[in-house]
Amino acid sequence: MTTFNLYIGYRFVAHHEYPNIQLPIMSETNALKGKLALITGCSGGIGQASARSLARLGCSIAVHHSSSSSKPKADALVKELTELVIMIGPNGNIEDIPVEMFENIWRLNTGTSFRLAQLCIPHMEEQRWGRVIFTSSVAAGTGGVIGPHYASSKSALHGLVHWLSLRYAKSGITANAIAPALIEDTAMMSNPTPEIRAKIPIGRLGKPDEIASIVALCATNGYMTNKVIAADGGWTSGGF
Repeated sequence: MTTFNLYIGYRFVAHHEYPNIQLPIMSETNALKGKLALITGCSGGIGQASARSLARLGCSIAVHHSSSSSKPKADALVKELTELVIMIGPNGNIEDIPVEMFENIWRLNTGTSFRLAQLCIPHMEEQRWGRVIFTSSVAAGTGGVIGPHYASSKSALHGLVHWLSLRYAKSGITANAIAPALIEDTAMMSNPTPEIRAKIPIGRLGKPDEIASIVALCATNGYMTNKVIAADGGWTSGGF
């Protein structure tokens, strides 16, 4: 059984003082900005949930794990906090996003999509058949709930869709993007706040299978191309 303990103080703990601690930094609101939470047993269920909750309040998290067997869970939590749920929210400040973070998110969300298209499309042209389906986000059209780094990286995919679809349509290749909003059972939406849930008019989060059905539509329909399909429970009223 994992023992959970929590210590919150000012950010004075150096990384090297605790060999099993990793220090992601994230911020959604400023309630605990400038504070450090040392969570022992952070790889356990309560520890992980607490880390996510405090991090959304701007607190830096020291992720502690006590054994080699718990390190994979700790590593996964650090990755989630630093790459997937780094939020400053719609009311944050743009200066809170380091340039390095901005570039990393763009490389992850936009650069890899561009590179994969580069590698795959020549083969699709040879076959005279291909489907390019990008996963965008409603944030590309609304600004979203994470921050400008994420929203702009997803918006860039739309320009890529438009160019690819017009360039390669006559080769039997379609290009579309799906822009979901707030999908349950994903790392990004593992613990959404009531305020985030309230943004969805139908009153619930989307389901992964509901997005998968749109993927299947894009894969089987050869006439639909150059489209960004919003699947957001009625959050937006038109296309992007």
